[in-house]
Amino acid sequence: MQLNRILNFNAGPAALPLIVLEEIRDSFLDFKGSGMSITEVSHRSKWFDDVINDAIERTKRLLQLDDKFKVLFIQGGASMQFAMMPMNFLHNGKTADYVNTGTWSTKAIKEAEIQGKNFNVVASSEDSNFSYIPKNINFNKDAVYAHITSNNTIKGTQWASFPDTGGVPMIADMSSDIMCRPLDMDKFGMIYAGAQKNIGPAGICMVIIRDDMLGQVPDTLPSMLKYTTYASKNSMYNTPPCFAVYTVQLVMKWLEETIGGLDKMAELNDEKAGLLYDFIDSSDFYNGTAATDSRSLMNVTFRLPSEDLEKKFVGDAMENKLGGLKGHRSVGGCRASIYNAATKEGVATLVDFMKTFEKENG
Repeated sequence: MQLNRILNFNAGPAALPLIVLEEIRDSFLDFKGSGMSITEVSHRSKWFDDVINDAIERTKRLLQLDDKFKVLFIQGGASMQFAMMPMNFLHNGKTADYVNTGTWSTKAIKEAEIQGKNFNVVASSEDSNFSYIPKNINFNKDAVYAHITSNNTIKGTQWASFPDTGGVPMIADMSSDIMCRPLDMDKFGMIYAGAQKNIGPAGICMVIIRDDMLGQVPDTLPSMLKYTTYASKNSMYNTPPCFAVYTVQLVMKWLEETIGGLDKMAELNDEKAGLLYDFIDSSDFYNGTAATDSRSLMNVTFRLPSEDLEKKFVGDAMENKLGGLKGHRSVGGCRASIYNAATKEGVATLVDFMKTFEKENG
């Protein structure tokens, strides 16, 4: 069958590896000889047990996690985590530090504020419209956690290296760059990621949490809003979104067996981003919006000389089967999201289109 697929640069829900989509297609009606679709298989069956446990084990291998970390799958996306963090950890007058690097950090801070929790915003890049990642941050030694957003989809910034928190457990929203590179997990008390940008479809959030953080969760919270519920029930206290977990499992398999691990994935991501940024830097027509030392490997944001040209650029690109290049509605401009599933060849095709568009419109 002839596939009529575009090169997908959407920020999320975003592109999935073609090999993953093909495996889903080929097994969708009869999953593992069950005579049922993965969307019909019971979450209490051995078929789904194998899926979720394999997803967890592959995640642990990819990130080199030891037994002190639990891998959880929670519904509600990263936005639910904004509220769950202060619920679970900020009680009895405890306080947390937050670094504000844009929209998603701002929303996380707001959820702590709504609950009347104690927190400090210890650094912010709001003074430059969130175009950079703050440096030389002084974290409070008595904070329960220090929260950052590792990659900022809207502003196109990313932490190239993670800050020294002085031993305070770091919690990171990694929705848009999880699994894009290796991590030193000893720095983190918890990381979380809505799947729909880099590891799967919408409907599931991966949470990786350290045992000592679980030990701080009070028993008095509603069952579905405390991390211990998910940790004690292997993320199956209630019916999980089985299809979303299955897709995450296949993406972890792709990262391990096709890509060859996170070191290889990081090399590919560096190459893809380098192709696009090198061209933008060589052009007087396109202008990157993020500070050079804070540029994201995942979301490349740029402007053209006018909004009319930006609109034409997005439209012409779509006619050439290059989709998802419109910037976020809150900032305008253009954005190419080149997550793990975006190929180097696809990025090269985008650069060729950008060159042609500049010649015809510059």
